[in-house]
Amino acid sequence: MPSPRELLRPRAAAPPPGGARARLATRHALVWATLLSLLLAISGGIGAWFAWRDTVAGVEALQRAQAEALATRIERDAAAIAQPLRWIVDDPALAHGAASEALQIELLRAMRRQGAIDELRWVDAAGRERLALSRIAPDVVDSGRDWSGDARVAAARRDGEFIDRVRFADDGEPHVTMVLAAPRGGPVLIAEIGLRPVLAATALQIAPAGLAYVVDAEGRLLSHPDVGLVLRQTILSSLAHVRRALAAAQPMSMRDERDVAGRAVFAAAAPIPRLGWTVFVEQDRGQALAPVWRVLGQSALLVAFGVLVAVVASAWLARRLTQPIRELQVRAQAIGRGRFDERLDLRTGDELQTLAEAFERMASDLRSSYATLEARVAERTRELADANEAKGRFLAAASHDLRQPVHALGLFVGQLRATVDADRRRELIGHIEASVAAFEALLASLLDLSRLDAGVVPVHREAVDLAALIARVGAGVQAEAQRKGLRLRVTPRRVWVDSDAVLLERIVLNLVGNAVRYTERGSVRLAVVRHGDDATLIVADTGTGIAPEHLPHVFREFYRAGDRPSDDAPGLGLGLAIVERLARLLGHRVRVHSRPGRGTCFWLTLPSVEAPEAGTEAPPASAAPTGLEGCRVLVVDDDAAVRQAMRGQLEQWGCQVRLAASAAGALDAFAASPPNLAIVDLRLGGDDGLALARRLRELGDGAAALAIVTGETAAQPLQAARDAGFTALAKPARPARLRAVVEASYRPDVAV
Repeated sequence: MPSPRELLRPRAAAPPPGGARARLATRHALVWATLLSLLLAISGGIGAWFAWRDTVAGVEALQRAQAEALATRIERDAAAIAQPLRWIVDDPALAHGAASEALQIELLRAMRRQGAIDELRWVDAAGRERLALSRIAPDVVDSGRDWSGDARVAAARRDGEFIDRVRFADDGEPHVTMVLAAPRGGPVLIAEIGLRPVLAATALQIAPAGLAYVVDAEGRLLSHPDVGLVLRQTILSSLAHVRRALAAAQPMSMRDERDVAGRAVFAAAAPIPRLGWTVFVEQDRGQALAPVWRVLGQSALLVAFGVLVAVVASAWLARRLTQPIRELQVRAQAIGRGRFDERLDLRTGDELQTLAEAFERMASDLRSSYATLEARVAERTRELADANEAKGRFLAAASHDLRQPVHALGLFVGQLRATVDADRRRELIGHIEASVAAFEALLASLLDLSRLDAGVVPVHREAVDLAALIARVGAGVQAEAQRKGLRLRVTPRRVWVDSDAVLLERIVLNLVGNAVRYTERGSVRLAVVRHGDDATLIVADTGTGIAPEHLPHVFREFYRAGDRPSDDAPGLGLGLAIVERLARLLGHRVRVHSRPGRGTCFWLTLPSVEAPEAGTEAPPASAAPTGLEGCRVLVVDDDAAVRQAMRGQLEQWGCQVRLAASAAGALDAFAASPPNLAIVDLRLGGDDGLALARRLRELGDGAAALAIVTGETAAQPLQAARDAGFTALAKPARPARLRAVVEASYRPDVAV
């Protein structure tokens, strides 16, 4: 293997190919031309899409407005014809005058004013025709024709008005019969009306390049610019859009339809409810979209022009860019040959000049560090070897300590399976619980170390009341100290420091816990001392102490300065490693002093700050109730063992548990019986647990509580779950923490 000096010896660099500069310029020009062309094409496409959308919307709005306007006009014209006739029928003096001269005059006047009325017949209350007036036939008085059995007359007497279906006369003109009845069984007026004046407006072309026509309830064509279609009594109900409009009986717009000639059209329809007719407005699709094609043509021309400009500009810029790069390349070749004294004088006034200056500084640094580089390589090699050794030591210790509780668990479970004595089974169960607790503690510490080493532990700095913090820690370890007969002395001092309250409390708890663990008699002291702008937290004990040769290594993981003198299990050797990493993360300084047989003292130095305003402390959480009977819980996890373990634990507390292994199963179970709480694993094979939780929240309208559980050590997944409004649980979740989450979901007044 070559030595570092041989690897670092300058080598002669091969000259670059003659066409390298040309290829770089060509690639640069092609890239910029392609990018600009693509942007122009996208811009043109977006413009065309907006033009198409706006054009279609405009055509639909215009057609719908035209159809509604025509429908309103036809209905108004029909009402104008019917209104004077209604006045005559509703006039008591005329209604009871039978074939009086006044009645005849009013009817003649109505026919004269409304040229669409071809014939009027007056029928008395008994159903006998008393007067008949016509434009083409002689007038008849008291013909006595019996209309009492006519269905149209009966319908008019019931509803006040009846408009018969349109019929076509011999000349092909559409006519309709309108029957008006007086109130309370009075006389009836029968009018024959020609529809040409009423429908004249729809027989014209509609701008721009459109047409309008009218059909009756059966789809028969009543009016159309092509009179031949009307005369042939064309039925348009075979057209899809006509059928839809007749069925909907409301204004509507339709696109991509076919007219009677099979051409693609835009169409709009507006019903005339009183007459039972429908007005349609159509426009040829090609003519309607003509503005879109114009925009597309303009966009294509702009894109072509833009591409040409982009190619020319990119080629020019590429040539200007590659010249200084070529000079940098020549300088790099000189450095590669070991000629550090040559200089590169590049004056471009931009980033390339900055790069050239940095290049020269790099050459100077290379020249100054070349002589010592071999020693630095050797130093890095030693550091790597030390790191590998530490890694191996860490893995060996972790493997040993992880195997210990697992090994004990296997032996205890084997004994439990073969034991029938109840007392012995309870004893073995206690041993199993202790092994599980030891395993959980070790695993939690390993996870904490991995998160600290990975740099994913978030820090939330605030003003922390050091007196309140050490009071809480002292209260937490007081019972253990009393059990061992130790005197725990807590000397609080009202000092506020700049730190993270949770992480700082973890540091202090580890230090005090170690002090209580390794002290068999005497006392443990926890105090705060103020020094200028800093505060020092002191944890001192009268325990076994640490030998001087062990002090430099006490903050290494799995390092034990000696086992405890009692019969209890020794420590894991991770507490002080976590303390050192947390202190380094927070920027605090931790020191240790110890005398074997006399005790150990730890100092933690923190920056003090001003006390915050009064009233900012958070209120204490309310106590949690204990009853969980009837609480419905849905557990979603792709691991069968985890599902069964969760079921067993939750059912012991009285919960009703349903299990699901996938998102689809969870949705079905949720829909069948909405739970009080859904516990969803963040990783469900191919499914996203967070997305599933959001979907379950939508299905339950927020009535069900949701918790996300994950075995990932990174902070981001749990923070994402909290940001989404869900409770977050990290595996392994202790039963107490799990129960608190379940109780909070079943009892909303419980804080988690």
